[in-house]
Amino acid sequence: MVGYDPRADGRNISNFEVAVAGSVSGLVTRALISPLDVIKIRFQLQIERLSRSDPSAKYYGILQAGRQILQEEGPTAFWKGHIPAQLLSIGYGAVQFLSFELLTELVHRASVRDARDFSVHFVCGGLSACVATLTVHPVDVLRTRFAAQGEPRVYKTLRDAVMTMYRTEGPLVFYKGLNPTLIAIFPYAGFQFSFYSSLKHAYEWAVPSEGKKNGNFKNLLCGSGAGVISKTLTYPLDLFKKRLQVGGFEQARASFGQVRRYKGLLDCAQQVLREEGAQGFFKGLSPSLLKAALSTGFVFFWYELFCNLFHHMKKADS
Repeated sequence: MVGYDPRADGRNISNFEVAVAGSVSGLVTRALISPLDVIKIRFQLQIERLSRSDPSAKYYGILQAGRQILQEEGPTAFWKGHIPAQLLSIGYGAVQFLSFELLTELVHRASVRDARDFSVHFVCGGLSACVATLTVHPVDVLRTRFAAQGEPRVYKTLRDAVMTMYRTEGPLVFYKGLNPTLIAIFPYAGFQFSFYSSLKHAYEWAVPSEGKKNGNFKNLLCGSGAGVISKTLTYPLDLFKKRLQVGGFEQARASFGQVRRYKGLLDCAQQVLREEGAQGFFKGLSPSLLKAALSTGFVFFWYELFCNLFHHMKKADS
């Protein structure tokens, strides 16, 4: 069970074990879905329409983009920025799941609401994600820069990227896109946790004979469903975040097509609407939904798997 459950007193794992389970789930998931993340970021940053009919469009489909990236940049391009991405996933997973467990337990002990309510999971999930985001946002900016750059590369190594960005753009560069990130991550993570719990209850109601048996499959399926719903509801904010994070990085984007400068969140939204239409808010949605289904499903799957593993190890020792 994700989050504090007063009925599950038997699963008494420590805060450290919660953090480890969150970290490992993030690490494994990131390695598996990195290619989709790279394609999604390329789609989000492309000004031209994602259409075969637009001759100036570099990318217009998932398979086409995958083939072109492979042909032009080689297979390692799908793991561009993988080191900062892994640091992001490990740190984010640990802080988010630990914060969520502590917040839901706090709600229960304060006797404010039932810790298993949809609204409690939404608020606690959103707050835990904000805490995790504040902790790892500089790494997210580095990951986006690495994934967004073409050839020849502007940044050769992680150290080179940190030093160059700090020297040319100042320390605040590592928090570019923070406002839309926090605005987007609160409802996104809130929906992830709340829909995950709701879908698990729905699954157990729909197939009561199987609900208790196939726990791993249920966790994977419900996590995937929660990821798709959450991403669809909050996607435009994710696109704005990516556009703002590569501000000041235009020279490395020249080979991909047109580039734009944005003054802030509202200016970004207005320019996208004016130049790319309402559909511009959902560029890259297809790979993003595929990624969300896999990543959220895997994150909850691995997290619950490792929490149960720690629990059974404790039972075996006692």
